[in-house]
Amino acid sequence: MRALDVAATGMQAQQTNVQVIANNIANMTTTGFKRSRVEFQDLLYQDLARPGSNSSASGTIIPTGTQIGLGVRTAGVYRIDQQGNLQQTSNSLDLAISGNGWFQVTLPSGQTAYTRDGTFALAPDGTIVTSNGYVVQPGIQIPTNATNVTINSSGQVQVSISGQTAPQTVGQLQLATFPNDAGLAAQGGNLFVQTAASGAPVTGVPSAPGFGQVMQGFVENSNVNVVSEITDLITAQRAYEMNSQVITTANQMMSTLTHL
Repeated sequence: MRALDVAATGMQAQQTNVQVIANNIANMTTTGFKRSRVEFQDLLYQDLARPGSNSSASGTIIPTGTQIGLGVRTAGVYRIDQQGNLQQTSNSLDLAISGNGWFQVTLPSGQTAYTRDGTFALAPDGTIVTSNGYVVQPGIQIPTNATNVTINSSGQVQVSISGQTAPQTVGQLQLATFPNDAGLAAQGGNLFVQTAASGAPVTGVPSAPGFGQVMQGFVENSNVNVVSEITDLITAQRAYEMNSQVITTANQMMSTLTHL
């Protein structure tokens, strides 16, 4: 009885769906987090009678045919890179990107990673780093005698030095964009790395055409909509229950056959 296998694929699909929804809800307060969505595809069909085939020697054609579906499979888990709401923190080293772009981070291995999490801090030598201590490219150092740090919308970092009236420029932040942001591979820790699917990064100055602007004293919240996720969770639960009911029914039908 094929219904057993078909319903089993449905239950496996909904397990994946619930896992993705659970991850979205778990990260509803994660800075810069982008929610994901599962896409499904139907499996191959078994043709008992192919549509358009001849049904007689006189050339009559079967109008619809008989095709039996074999279930469902997960086509992919897509990340929705919609802008999250910006929350003001008034911390001079909290940065948010309003628009397209990613901050570039140097990992301990030397590889470049990308993030939308702009909760930055200073290393012991004054270098701007992430919360994990990874250097934010291009490695801007804030002087120890700086009394104030200003980062404008174009990513230019200026500091006020005690005893000097004019601000001093100490660096320029750059952003990276990709042809396919959804193709970036998540590494955890709000970090992503380039893949063949994402394409090569294009770097530029914030506020330039095609790049977002940097907002100092703000962070980007998660784009998870809790109400939508709970609705999707209930739908997935009901779908799982219905597929399990199909298995129960198919099993009862097989039991009937064995008792004949």
